[in-house]
Amino acid sequence: MATNKNMKAKPYYHQQNTNAAASGGGGGGYSSESSNGGSNSPSPPPSPRRHASISHSRRRLRTKSFSFFRRDSFALTVSFIFRRNLRYLVLLCLLYVSGLIMCVGPFAGLVGHTPVLGSVYRSHEIFGKLWDQIQSDNSSAIDLSSVWKYKRLKVQKPCLNSTVGRYFGIEKESPGPSGFLIVEANGGLNQQRSAICNAVAVAGLLNAILVIPRFEFNSVWKDPSEFGDIYDEDHFVATLDGYIKVVRELPDLLMERYDYNMTNIPTFRVHAWAPASYYMGEVYPVLREQGVIRIAPFANRLAMNVPPHIQLLRCMANYKALRFSDPISTLAEKLVKRMIEKSSGAGGKYVSIHLRFEEDMVAFSCCLYDGGKAEKLEMDMFREKWWKGKFKRKDRVILPGLNRINGKCPLTPVEVGMMLRGMGFDNNTSIYLASGKIYQAERHLASLLKMFPLVYTKESLATPDELAPFEGYSSRLAALDYTVCLFSEVFVTTHGGNFPHFLMGHRRFLFDGHSKTINPDKRKLVLLFQDMNISWVTFKDQMEIMLSENDRKGIMVPRVRKINRKTSIYTYPLPECRCLQQSHNTTLQLTQPAR
Repeated sequence: MATNKNMKAKPYYHQQNTNAAASGGGGGGYSSESSNGGSNSPSPPPSPRRHASISHSRRRLRTKSFSFFRRDSFALTVSFIFRRNLRYLVLLCLLYVSGLIMCVGPFAGLVGHTPVLGSVYRSHEIFGKLWDQIQSDNSSAIDLSSVWKYKRLKVQKPCLNSTVGRYFGIEKESPGPSGFLIVEANGGLNQQRSAICNAVAVAGLLNAILVIPRFEFNSVWKDPSEFGDIYDEDHFVATLDGYIKVVRELPDLLMERYDYNMTNIPTFRVHAWAPASYYMGEVYPVLREQGVIRIAPFANRLAMNVPPHIQLLRCMANYKALRFSDPISTLAEKLVKRMIEKSSGAGGKYVSIHLRFEEDMVAFSCCLYDGGKAEKLEMDMFREKWWKGKFKRKDRVILPGLNRINGKCPLTPVEVGMMLRGMGFDNNTSIYLASGKIYQAERHLASLLKMFPLVYTKESLATPDELAPFEGYSSRLAALDYTVCLFSEVFVTTHGGNFPHFLMGHRRFLFDGHSKTINPDKRKLVLLFQDMNISWVTFKDQMEIMLSENDRKGIMVPRVRKINRKTSIYTYPLPECRCLQQSHNTTLQLTQPAR
């Protein structure tokens, strides 16, 4: 057992089975730098010639005193001016916010102002106006096999040596493992996936033995699934063998030391996006001394900007080691095959849409649609029920129109449908809809089904008996959607989040660097959807430009200089994960690779 003296230097480290608690310092575990007293003082001005007899030291002393006096006077002047004008700054801010409320808020119509273009939802009216033109459009439909024209030259490179610890001098210090690492992943399916991949990387960095990650029960997702319910544990352990060691649980001797209570184990609360240096300087010494540590929670607790040897472990975990469990993989493959059969007219190719228009998403966005006062009242009640007073705080200003202009409103089914028809997808296109329960589904899906009659979901593709074991498990249901979307020819994301970000990265890894994803420019769309004078031809021209732009962006690879990565490796896996890519066709190889 460790003594308490080591805890005082570790602000994020709490050992809950000791009597004395460590008192944390500031700075998130980093030591503050001391300033160098007079090194930055301004140089003394040249002295008049008649005082040449005065010593150099006296001149310097007097000049320094004068310099400090000037700086103090300047600081007092600035402080006085700031205090005097603070009231005007506050007033200007209030006027600015009031102007926004009057221009793009709910009061715009009351005071006679014309709403700012893009701030009001009128997409359903635009659809009604253009529907006859959409139906009579005789232009040739887009061929799904030729949607994506940009190609990326594939350059295969060998992977780095699998032994990560030696790059940080750990193996020289201790050839054996440093101890056991326990992490607790929180959130939904893909936030947990991120935590698992980061845990593998941290275990490699610390030369630790990773215990199969534990999943926290989330009050929003309400899914009690464990790691083995969603992922193939045997495959996970075997794939990472040679990179890091993974065990299912702590040895009995260690558990006995902590009274078989996981919360008694030394626990770190690591700040978000912690760099590798933090783990080496703060976490590693405690791990060596204690033999086991626990990090909870563990969402986004490792920086994206890390050495390539750690990035390789993230790649291995995400694209090789994490395979869905047999029950999920088996049904997911059936759904993909059924979608291919439904899309026989297009050579088995289909479009998948991640539609985020569930009731909770509409409520959280604080956007207004076409439901009038009844919709607003319903959304207010929903927000109060699930988030209590969060949206009624005095410091929170809700501007639905501004949210819409800034592209922060979920796209409705009719908007997605019009966008796709404008891009050239016709009514013979098979579409897989990945979504929860759509808000007022019958009303909102009617227009989409007019434009695309061949819309399928996991509920329509699977039998009730096949889906029964998954009911009530949101992460397992999301895994089914993930797999069907992964193998679609075109993936459409409508409102961000971990699900599309991981899918885009996985598709880049699978499709030779191209995400094959439509990520709409919602700021541009809201302007078009409020222009009541727009023609179908003009709208189509804009959508074709947007599709071409998505094609170009689909093959983009971020510029990575040494370890200076600012983008997510889960969304942009190249170039670091390129060595793991294999020549393959787009079959179900990733769901059930050979053991």
